[in-house]
Amino acid sequence: MRGYVINHYAHPKDLTLSLHLPDPIPGPGEVLVDIYSAALNFFDILQSQGKYQTQPPFPFVLGMELAGKIADNSPIPEGCPFKPGQRVFGSAQGSYADRVCANWVALAPLPANMTFDQGAGIHITWPTSYEALVGRAGLKAGEWVLVTAAAGGVGIPAVQLAKILGANVIAAAGSQAKLDICKKYGGADYCVDYTKKDWQKEVLKITGGKGVDVVYDPVGLIADCLKCIAWKGRALVIGFAAGKIEKLPLNLVLLKNISIVGLHWGAYYKKEPGHISSVFNALFDLFSSERVKPVIYTEVFPLEELPKGLVALERRETWGKVILHVKDEHNHDGAKL
Repeated sequence: MRGYVINHYAHPKDLTLSLHLPDPIPGPGEVLVDIYSAALNFFDILQSQGKYQTQPPFPFVLGMELAGKIADNSPIPEGCPFKPGQRVFGSAQGSYADRVCANWVALAPLPANMTFDQGAGIHITWPTSYEALVGRAGLKAGEWVLVTAAAGGVGIPAVQLAKILGANVIAAAGSQAKLDICKKYGGADYCVDYTKKDWQKEVLKITGGKGVDVVYDPVGLIADCLKCIAWKGRALVIGFAAGKIEKLPLNLVLLKNISIVGLHWGAYYKKEPGHISSVFNALFDLFSSERVKPVIYTEVFPLEELPKGLVALERRETWGKVILHVKDEHNHDGAKL
């Protein structure tokens, strides 16, 4: 099979595709998945360089998010609800390949109204945004929400979900083109360019001087956003895509009576596994009603062009979810039709 094996840390632009890897062998609780599509995440860029908090031992195959089918020759562990040939999406280390071994509890049935490309990018971003807004921030209808990097992989789901929850949404991004994406695909009520000086004043003006009740930040801009957060506001720490873990002015936390709230969705599988199904059930209801919809970047990259896709993601040239198309559903060897 094909796959991107990491034998030493390297920048994504230097990754090479191995063409003749042995098929992975499932362990206890695992199933074998034929991958049709995979999703690109910023942490994959870090992991390829040894900079992520979770680093598998060498050698390992890069990639974490996927959509595909349970392989015909896959074992079915006791308690596993899936059958060979069933369409699934989920997460498993080694997803930038033709096949991967996945713990079956990290998989879910792919909604019937979704393609593999759409499904590949929902397992991490959508529950992250939902649990952050609903579970951690307790977002209420009528509140103001500021989403940074709102055209990105977690940003657009956050905008869509906040709108569905009845919030007033301000999308922040770094270019007019991305702000247009926030309007078109996210349904943002207002947009601000956070590369402009004193952009927080625009947020305050939009909210009538009150500020936003909830900040959703996957970038590492919490300190800047505290300048336009409301009394008793909640600032959600989602990630640090800008590459720097920031230090916060705690005097503002005290003076504005605000909460700094973290969200690490991956930890729920260890800390609160029983809560995971409730989050996905809520999302499945929204997906089936098509009140929300995955947003995919215009260019879907073939497996051979993973380095190009990761570099584009690193340079913030993309929007929505960046997808790697591994193979067509009716062409199992992965060759182009």
